Amino acid sequence: MESNAREQMAIVERAEAAPYIDYPPTPLWYYPSIGLWVAAMIGTFVWWRENAVLFAGTILVLVALEGAFIAWMSRRHGALPMPGRGNPPREIAAVWRGYFIGLALIVAAIAVVWWLTGPPIAAPAGFVLVTGGLVLYERRYAVAAAKVRERLA
Repeated sequence: MESNAREQMAIVERAEAAPYIDYPPTPLWYYPSIGLWVAAMIGTFVWWRENAVLFAGTILVLVALEGAFIAWMSRRHGALPMPGRGNPPREIAAVWRGYFIGLALIVAAIAVVWWLTGPPIAAPAGFVLVTGGLVLYERRYAVAAAKVRERLA
């Protein structure tokens, strides 16, 4: 009886973990695309800050691209787990905490670069930091997902 309950709990735990560990590989264009998006957001403050119509239009286009991208990723993944949402396995939760810490550090670094050098340097710095940060995050996530799969096997 007790072993049956344990087996059922293991099935439930595997089912809960599935959206976090069973996902298609991230396409290689993803990382630089997000980095370019961040650089474009920063660049918008350089090129269009004097023209309210172009500034608002560019921001609108970039936000629409972000929405379309998230919708595409959700359809592609099925149950797209977003950092900070849901109840991920503990290994994934640790990676998500690292994601938010890294995000705060990247935002702070870009802000410092912007403050010290201006947006023309902050835009490429944003591209490099965000692209590199996402690559690091994806690698750590893959390791954590493999640990979850191993634990639940």
